[in-house]
Amino acid sequence: MPDTPAIELVNVSRRFLSPDGHAFSTLKDFTLTVKRGEFVALVGPTGCGKSTTLNLITGLGHPSSGQVRVFGKPVSGIDPRIGFTFQADALFPWRNVLDNVVAGPLFRGRPKAESYDKARDWLARVGLTAFERHYPHQLSGGMRKRVALAQTFINNPEILLMDEPFSALDVQTRVLMHEELLQLWSETGAAVVFVTHDLEEAIALADTVYVLTARPATVKSVHPIDIPRPRVISEVRYEEHFIAISRRIWADLKQEVQMSTLAAA
Repeated sequence: MPDTPAIELVNVSRRFLSPDGHAFSTLKDFTLTVKRGEFVALVGPTGCGKSTTLNLITGLGHPSSGQVRVFGKPVSGIDPRIGFTFQADALFPWRNVLDNVVAGPLFRGRPKAESYDKARDWLARVGLTAFERHYPHQLSGGMRKRVALAQTFINNPEILLMDEPFSALDVQTRVLMHEELLQLWSETGAAVVFVTHDLEEAIALADTVYVLTARPATVKSVHPIDIPRPRVISEVRYEEHFIAISRRIWADLKQEVQMSTLAAA
């Protein structure tokens, strides 16, 4: 149904066993709702369970308690409607750019000619038509991220999970990638969960920012980002309203970062 959220985590907890046999929790009573087409960012201290949350949505992990639902149904395995972009490049080094992008449709059984046409279309969208015969080692970091975006969006994901995808890039390239991502996202209408340690990145991109507590993570606060779209990322972060939002969220996040640091000491 159209009103059904894309993603729901309801009172989710996730526990693990350490190598010495002790149980520890990364998530506790964690509740999150992502509407269809909504861009949600997760921020929190290092090691608080942000990546664990993404794994539960994909079906790569399973909750110890609580419920995880995608489009109203419990997660029971890998869902082809979900795309995942990692911090590290997930490119095949032995394949050129075009063959990297076409891999997804071919794996899903799409006709070869149609898949290559679609791959070339997506390379044009991310400005890499002239580099389709290049290999990953011949590309800059920003170019590789563009290939990764084309790799993901070619499969028409209805949900896009992104785990610090731009953290390794320099500041200037990262801003360009933000613009690229928002443009592609606006064309597809996918629901996005974006994990980041960069608060400014979260505010610039998202409709809603969730602040997570120190481990075991739960939701400390939820902040709607009332900055109009479309956004010019290179300009919006200098606006007074953006700075005010950043200060408000940082007041929540700072406490959790300090607690996490003390616990690790």
